[in-house]
Amino acid sequence: MTTDLGETRDWQGAQLRCETCPHLALAKGEGCSLGHACVHDRYAKRIDRFFAQNPGLARDYLAHPYFEVRAVAANHVEVFCLPQLLKDPDETVRWSAARRLPAKYLMALRNDPHREVRIRVAARLEERHLGTLIHDPDYYVRQIVARRLPPRKLILMVHDPDSEVRATVARRLPAEWLSVLMADPDPAVRLEVANRMAAGQLPLLLGDPDWRVRYEVASRIGQEYLERLSGDADPAVRELARQRIEAAAGPAAGNECGLPV
Repeated sequence: MTTDLGETRDWQGAQLRCETCPHLALAKGEGCSLGHACVHDRYAKRIDRFFAQNPGLARDYLAHPYFEVRAVAANHVEVFCLPQLLKDPDETVRWSAARRLPAKYLMALRNDPHREVRIRVAARLEERHLGTLIHDPDYYVRQIVARRLPPRKLILMVHDPDSEVRATVARRLPAEWLSVLMADPDPAVRLEVANRMAAGQLPLLLGDPDWRVRYEVASRIGQEYLERLSGDADPAVRELARQRIEAAAGPAAGNECGLPV
């Protein structure tokens, strides 16, 4: 294979030479090739190709000084070798281990200092343990928790400091508890509430300060409230309310055929 040797350098920038590699014998059998599949290369794709062709060697590189080698090796090594990587100094290595380890091992990573590790943990942790991440400092970790937590436990997240998390909660919270969020400071959260509320609950949102919420209310609320909304401050809300009033009135009074009079 023709290779630009200028690109074949190790993680410290030194030029790679097959002649000095302990795996030189593999090259003869196409187990590796400089610039394409090489465990000593600085590029993760080339390291990955090496382990894909030689998975039995992955365990020998779990303590390699270059984090990319350890992280890629973690993708190929036997699962029983992975627990030792949970305390690796690099988060990329810990991610790789967390992705493949059985769920019982993830508990040890719930307080990992790096958000990406905790994101992976939140995505894989058993539902019964998700509550331990409800107050995670990272909003995206909490958002994943809000997506996966059993609906009846979401009441614990209605006061989350992040509006995106609360919007996720509003989409999944049991209907009987939606009113808890109808005064949320973020209109996007209140709109999620309005979208899910039964028509009989919508009068609670008649005075909402955001026109989008009132528009949703106007689209489904009972006829007896439409007169009030026909005088709304927002033209779109007024128009929708008037259209519904007219549709309910039907043909002009006194004209049974519905013809102009």
